[in-house]
Amino acid sequence: MLLEPTCMPRKRTLIPSPLAWTTLNLPVPHPPLPVVAERGGTQLRTPLPVAIVDTREQNPLSFRRFRGWFAKIEYRALPLGDYSVKGMEDTCVVERKDLADLICSFTTNRTVFVNRLRRMAERPHSLLVVTSSLSEIKSEYPYRAANPNRITQSLIAVLTGLHLPFICTDTHELGEEIVASYLYQTFLYDWLDRNGHGRHLSDGDL
Repeated sequence: MLLEPTCMPRKRTLIPSPLAWTTLNLPVPHPPLPVVAERGGTQLRTPLPVAIVDTREQNPLSFRRFRGWFAKIEYRALPLGDYSVKGMEDTCVVERKDLADLICSFTTNRTVFVNRLRRMAERPHSLLVVTSSLSEIKSEYPYRAANPNRITQSLIAVLTGLHLPFICTDTHELGEEIVASYLYQTFLYDWLDRNGHGRHLSDGDL
C-alpha cells in the first residue's frame, strides 16, 4: 500500500529589513544645470549664484565639479552654517555633518549644536545635511558609546520640533551635489520672486 505524500507547510518568505538592503545602483552623473526656469516655453536668462564655503569647515565639500552652476566660489567665514550664497548669507544656511561629527554634536556638544540649529530654524532657507546614510546613523557605532536611537530621534526632533529639514546622503560626493543643487535652486527661486516671475520654475509646475 502506497502512502500519500505528506504536504509540508511552506515557510513564509519574509521581506528583508531595509537595513539589510545594499545599494547596487550607482548615482548617474550630475546634469549640466540642476534646473532651468522658463515662461511660456522659453527659457529665462537668469544669473548664476556665487557659492560661499566657510573657511572653518573641516573636510569641506568641493564644488569644483559644478563650476558651471556657479559664477564663482568664495571661501570666507560665514556668520552661521558651512555653506551659503552671496547676498543671502542671512537667509540661506546649510550645515553639514559627517557621521562622527553628528554623533559628537548630539552628545558632547549637544547644547551648542542645538542652539545653532535654533538659529538656523529662524532663517527661511536652512538645511542640515548629513553625509552618511540613515541606516548607518541607525546602526551600532563600533568605537563609540552613543546610542543610535538617540541620534536618530534627535534628527526627527530637529524636523518636528524646529521645523528644520535634514537630508542624508550615502557619500561625501553625493552630499556635494545635493548641497550645490540646494544653493543653486535657493538662489534661483529668490531671483525669480524678486524679479516678478513668481516662485515657480515653469508655468503650472514647481
